[in-house]
Amino acid sequence: MLEASAKQFRTHGFADTSTEQLCEAAGVGRSSLYNTFASKDELFVRSLQRHVEITLDQQERVLTDAGLSGAARLTVLFDLILAEEAEARRGGNAAGCMIVASRMAPDLGRRDPRVQRILNRFMDQQALLLAGAVISGQLDRTLRREFSPQSAALMLISAISGIRVLSQSGTAVQELRRVADLHLDSLRTLSAKAQPES
Repeated sequence: MLEASAKQFRTHGFADTSTEQLCEAAGVGRSSLYNTFASKDELFVRSLQRHVEITLDQQERVLTDAGLSGAARLTVLFDLILAEEAEARRGGNAAGCMIVASRMAPDLGRRDPRVQRILNRFMDQQALLLAGAVISGQLDRTLRREFSPQSAALMLISAISGIRVLSQSGTAVQELRRVADLHLDSLRTLSAKAQPES
């Protein structure tokens, strides 16, 4: 139920996701929904927590993969994000991002401090994972060394968020790919750009 609800919140945002959409997505009646979660707000918080767990698990697997160079880890991460957007586009919408949408609606965090804590924890952990991949790339010489890993991680976070927003606005997936490549190329060494990623 949480993953089905998260998909609705990701695509439509909190305010534009109706109880009817949530019931239909989860395959339950209104009474079952409220017996389990008490309110739409509670379902949102639990769905956000689940979405964050799944997202961090997916990103950790990619960004800590010792079989890939640092540059390749970042490339695979962006490949996953772009593939998700391409799949959603075939269904007639953008994949959306519950995390980005929640950040863009600060009233959610003010109404329930748990939302802000979940978002802050996600950003801290995502930044650590990305910085770790950048350090690996700097050590294996596939990523340039003049960037601090922390600054590079923040740049990558902004790129991921920006790609999600651009996709929601209808930007073509091919153009999203070019945007991702521009960000990745700014970090890659010349030798990494010249070789195909593994």
